[in-house]
Amino acid sequence: MYRNKSWQQMDKNKAINWLARLTTIAVVVSAMSGCAATSKATGWLKGQRTADARDPVILGAPEADAYLKELSDLAVGDPATQAEIYADAAAAAQLTPGANTELRLALVLATPGHTESDPERAQSMLREVLTQVQLLTPAEVSLANMHLNNVERLIVANNEARRLRESSSRAARTEEQALSQRLRTVEAENRQLRSELEEAEEKLEAITTIERSIRQQE
Repeated sequence: MYRNKSWQQMDKNKAINWLARLTTIAVVVSAMSGCAATSKATGWLKGQRTADARDPVILGAPEADAYLKELSDLAVGDPATQAEIYADAAAAAQLTPGANTELRLALVLATPGHTESDPERAQSMLREVLTQVQLLTPAEVSLANMHLNNVERLIVANNEARRLRESSSRAARTEEQALSQRLRTVEAENRQLRSELEEAEEKLEAITTIERSIRQQE
């Protein structure tokens, strides 16, 4: 029981570290891009500023903290909690479709470590959401860009891993076929050698019989 709890704690720590790395990536990307809108979003995520008069007012838009808390709960939660979060996000996107609810579902799909995680679907949804930036807060735009970048890299990594597995499998099959062919060749050679040995033994026995007969006649 203690070992299981230790492993669960390790999994939670990994998930928390994963979320922390994603937030760091968002900050670095924003700093490098030099884009004003993204820089504003970075400030939202880092908690260094609040909305001002120049920011678009999106009525009913969730705070960035709400997204981050849900993603944290998803990453460290047990399977039942993860299933509940996904079901709630999927239902909201279906019943009240919009940029915010679609972003929420896309972020859930983009988060690894649960059964409903789907990088390809998340990529498609995030790209669609980012065509509606006028309906999103700067923080939401930053979250969407950050997770889109992450899932695209994950898709590339998954495709490469799949390619390597398939290549390895093909190489293994080729090696197995070559080995099978070699075994068949060796077995055929062994059969030929046994046949030749039996034939030689029969000839030797015949010669021995003839020699014995000659000695008896003498």
